[in-house]
Amino acid sequence: MTQSGSTSQWNNLLCNLGVWEGSFTNCSGQGKIQSDTPTLVTLEGLDDNKMVRQTINQLSANRAEVTQQRVLEYRSLGRSILLFEGGAFSQGSIQLAPLTEFGAELGFIWGKHRLRLVQLFNADHQLSNLTLIREHLQHNQPTDRPPLTVEQLSGQWQGEAVTIDLNWRSTSYSTTLSVNQEGDRLVQHLVLPNLEFSSSAQINGSMLLFDQGKFPIQVLLLPNGASSNTPITLPKSQPFFLEAGWLIEPNLRQRMIRSYDAQGSWNSLTLVSERRVK
Repeated sequence: MTQSGSTSQWNNLLCNLGVWEGSFTNCSGQGKIQSDTPTLVTLEGLDDNKMVRQTINQLSANRAEVTQQRVLEYRSLGRSILLFEGGAFSQGSIQLAPLTEFGAELGFIWGKHRLRLVQLFNADHQLSNLTLIREHLQHNQPTDRPPLTVEQLSGQWQGEAVTIDLNWRSTSYSTTLSVNQEGDRLVQHLVLPNLEFSSSAQINGSMLLFDQGKFPIQVLLLPNGASSNTPITLPKSQPFFLEAGWLIEPNLRQRMIRSYDAQGSWNSLTLVSERRVK
């Protein structure tokens, strides 16, 4: 299946129109919450939806006044962003370069709720901080989701994945993921159409460390059913990915994977929607 290109991408962006009430939660690279700022983000379509204006208001603790405002306007989309049907998206760095900061935002949308995660790496390419953004459409009640746990992830998950490349070509395929806890380690087995592999992680509270691959990968279990999956340090001359997850319902989860090749170039974005079957 081939997306119809930039028009389809723009229509996907329009799925995010609305007034989104929520907060920006700043976390350390180890997932420790450092601050939480109330926000009101408005995306409005102008000029017959040929332009989108995004107004980002940071609010006081009681949400009574605007403490900081930023306005962005778009008439087209850059090469750093891809969007899925329904509005889920990722934008960020398209190339890993020496002595340069690096990062990406991965955003989910489900009904009247959005969850976005920004993952930032410093100039030494070490994970430096995360921003978890939890939002709901104004005048709607937010759904209270607890912080993610290993128990919530355990089981067998059947999924459908869509991968979009930078030429807007998309491919759909099925996935199977099994997750089990064995002592103080989490063991997972992933089956894709042309790939099957197992991995395991050391469980340390809300941090999972996959320490047996070519480079260590850290998964952080975050508030609101969210998760962050990244290298601790971005590798040189090896493919890598950035991933965010969202447990939307007890047996429904989405994962988004932003993939980079061995030269550090962004090459695709994948959205997996999976349900626990046992």
